[in-house]
Amino acid sequence: MFKKAKAMEFPREVVAGHGVIRDIGDMAKRFGFGKRAMIVSGRYTVKLAGEPLAQVLEDSGFDVVIAETGEATRENLDQLVIDGREISPSFILGVGGGSKIDLAKMVSMDLNVPFISVPTSAAHDGIASPRASIKNSNGSVSMSARVPFAVVADTGIIVKAPHRFLASGCADVISNETALLDWELAHRLRNEEISTSSYTLAKYSSGFIISHAAEIKPNLEESVWRVIKPIIISGIAMGVAGSTRPASGSEHMFSHALDIIAPGRALHGEQCGVGTIMMMYLHGGDWKKIRNALKIIGAPTTASELGISDEQITEALTMAHTIRPERYTILGDSGITEDAAENLARTTGVI
Repeated sequence: MFKKAKAMEFPREVVAGHGVIRDIGDMAKRFGFGKRAMIVSGRYTVKLAGEPLAQVLEDSGFDVVIAETGEATRENLDQLVIDGREISPSFILGVGGGSKIDLAKMVSMDLNVPFISVPTSAAHDGIASPRASIKNSNGSVSMSARVPFAVVADTGIIVKAPHRFLASGCADVISNETALLDWELAHRLRNEEISTSSYTLAKYSSGFIISHAAEIKPNLEESVWRVIKPIIISGIAMGVAGSTRPASGSEHMFSHALDIIAPGRALHGEQCGVGTIMMMYLHGGDWKKIRNALKIIGAPTTASELGISDEQITEALTMAHTIRPERYTILGDSGITEDAAENLARTTGVI
């Protein structure tokens, strides 16, 4: 008998465009949310978008409490959960960059209430994904999280963030190219099942950004408009797959290794982009195409541009295979030697 079953969770609405933050009050009413809202935001983003959104919601008849927080650490998450239990919100809004949205995801899951993702930058593809990255003493841990009930990406707000963040988000999506190759490899060598629908979504996202790299420019709202949709779709691909497989492979393992070796030096997407150059070389693919796209967009392609030493790049390459040993990638079970790592980084111009 045929007994296969699979659950897929998607955002109910995805809205992108200029000034769409003003639509959230009506959206929350349409969804039938209760009257109390909790906004999770940061020190800078609360002024940019948190307080204006609070006014939008209050004008729509909601009671709003703003919870200002810091990085996506376990300590900040625990405090937000405590605050959330006291506030008893009927819905949560993550307003900020990736860390604030990750925190909102986790708090909403703990409190069992829906949340709306309201990005103020697009530094990685976690805007709509069912995963959150939470920092601890050993680096960052990817955790299962709640899929946003809705995603509201106001391009008029996102364009105000430094271009570095948008370039990082583009690099994170470009890294789907090697993540998908790793997935294919695991399918051939380990019989790991591939979701063709999520594969297609992830491949579309990375291909779109690579082919439109020349149109992604600083301080241009149309550039944000062009890339925000594939960034969101990349996150949705993970929801379809039920895992991060379509958007996270050896290049992400390299990035997580850097988080341990050289924390806080570069953005997640920036590190993944550099990792993608090297992992594409190992796959025998067109790594120069990846590097050129990143350069055109304005994302780092070298260790010095990441603010990381050559030795740290080599060390991260040799330890990357240990980050998620259950996930088979081009790095294999044993990883690569120090000499091979140095040669890889030099050949691709990373060091």
